[in-house]
Amino acid sequence: MNTFSPSDTAIQAHLTMLQSIIQRMAGNSASCKTWCVTIVSAIVVAVADKGNPQLLWIAALPIPVFAALDIYYLGLEKGFRDCYNRFVTKATSGSLAPDDLYCISLSKHAGSFRLESILSYSILGFYLPLAVLVGLVRVVLP
Repeated sequence: MNTFSPSDTAIQAHLTMLQSIIQRMAGNSASCKTWCVTIVSAIVVAVADKGNPQLLWIAALPIPVFAALDIYYLGLEKGFRDCYNRFVTKATSGSLAPDDLYCISLSKHAGSFRLESILSYSILGFYLPLAVLVGLVRVVLP
């Protein structure tokens, strides 16, 4: 088995690649929230402008769609963070194999990261209040 030092360029490049993936997943998650607020707000304004509150249910449709997409990205992000941490642990303990430098894989528990993501504050703390807000607008509109 080859031994690698944490300062090797191959290790640094691999860590940089994993950090880039994690950053992209976090950016996609933020984009889901941005697009959801934009679309829901536009629908609410259009419905309020037309004075037809019966159509307000349309504003609730994007919320579960973007929440599901956000859960997916957040689960991937958590999975890649776990992959990053496992790689760092192997690199610092000296048990890193050459094949580890060419493999980016999520753990076999990646599905649990998605289940964990559903209950995260990032999801429930954003999409649930947004859904409640749409419901309150329905109550307030004449």
